[in-house]
Amino acid sequence: MIARDGIPFVLIGLVLTLVLLWVANRGNSHVAFWSSLAVGILTIFVVFFFRDPERECGSGPGVVLAPADGTVVAIEKIDRHPFVGKDALKVSVFLSVLDVHVNRVPASGVVDFVNYNRGKFLAAYVDKASKENEQSEIGMTTIGGHRIVFKQIAGLIARRIVCRLNDGDTVRAGDRFGMIRFGSRADLILPAGSSIRVQEGEQVYAGRTIIGMLDTSEVPTDSSLISGSENFD
Repeated sequence: MIARDGIPFVLIGLVLTLVLLWVANRGNSHVAFWSSLAVGILTIFVVFFFRDPERECGSGPGVVLAPADGTVVAIEKIDRHPFVGKDALKVSVFLSVLDVHVNRVPASGVVDFVNYNRGKFLAAYVDKASKENEQSEIGMTTIGGHRIVFKQIAGLIARRIVCRLNDGDTVRAGDRFGMIRFGSRADLILPAGSSIRVQEGEQVYAGRTIIGMLDTSEVPTDSSLISGSENFD
């Protein structure tokens, strides 16, 4: 399956490849033939980049899933976040061009805000990219009453952030909500007391990998919005 954001790029590549092949055949042009081969290979890469595999996305009380495929590059404490609160925890995931770039909602709940912030285009694996780069920041309240934030952050090459969430949306864990084109970073900010289940350097997968567990001991959980299996790879 190809993400809908990639369909125009794939169609353009296919058309260009066919046109160049036609020119090569009509005019016996070696230049057109080798150009068609190059464009065809590029189109195959575009198909690979925009792949959108189906996944069994599950959740449960307090479970927070990875919002993106990639490698965990940082796990750190934040003294205070204006939405999440004191002593928040941040987990950062770097997406290379080889990772699936479709982003998924990390938990079930209601979207409180979606902010788009213009900024720089530093390399996404650099820590200060979380603060200085162009990004979409989404804040939500989970069905258990916890406040969490997840971000789509542009990188050195990634210049296009797609976010289809709006204030007030009711979402389920694992729902697709957008993507970042051609290398990027995703941050997840959880409240104090959360248990982080991943380590730096670990490969994670959107909608499948459990990033952390929220502290459910003090907040009653409404399971009416929880969907999918609770078995994770």
